[in-house]
Amino acid sequence: MSLTSDSPKTAVRPDPPLDAAALTVVPVRHPWRWAAVAATAVVLTQFLHGLITNPAWEWDVFARYLYKTLQIGIPFGPGFLSFDTMGLVGALSAAVIGLALHQAAYAAEIVRGGLLAVETGQLEAAAALGIPRLRQLRRIVLPQAMRSILPNAANEIVSLFKGTSIVSVMAIGELFYQVQVVYGRNGRVVQLLMVATVWYVLLTAALSVPQHYVERHYAKGAAR
Repeated sequence: MSLTSDSPKTAVRPDPPLDAAALTVVPVRHPWRWAAVAATAVVLTQFLHGLITNPAWEWDVFARYLYKTLQIGIPFGPGFLSFDTMGLVGALSAAVIGLALHQAAYAAEIVRGGLLAVETGQLEAAAALGIPRLRQLRRIVLPQAMRSILPNAANEIVSLFKGTSIVSVMAIGELFYQVQVVYGRNGRVVQLLMVATVWYVLLTAALSVPQHYVERHYAKGAAR
């Protein structure tokens, strides 16, 4: 006859919780990455310095023959019609093109973001109902996207109002240029700049009125 005894089971105690304040946080360091960035910057600076100061490039000759006239004719042959590059685009046209290209990039992203804000389930439900794609865009997607597009688009228009002052360097008769002309005659710089500020505030405030009504129109059914 043998006697067997069951050994008592040892209870497993959980680890004590870690104290976040006692932990030592060591930031990740990348010394070789910064060394590579510094070496690249030095090499790039040396290259640009040599490119600019090397007399073998003859930059004065390059500037003298850079595109004074544009010709239309036979390639590498005689030209039938030529344009002077200095008079091809006027100051006002250049200002409009420059401002339009600058704002177009921001406007495109605003519209794209507004369209992506519309849930794809809206289009799936419209397609299940047999609604044509053009009507889906006009009656379903755009009304909902305009709720996201309008506030940002209004901000871009305000930015365009203020950004037109940059074309004063081209002697175009916009608001800021007219202010410069006046204070150039009477010497009242601060007073005339205050006048320009008031006009910019009035223009942006006048824009907020139609913006309010347009936003309220497209908020129908979404906000009370």
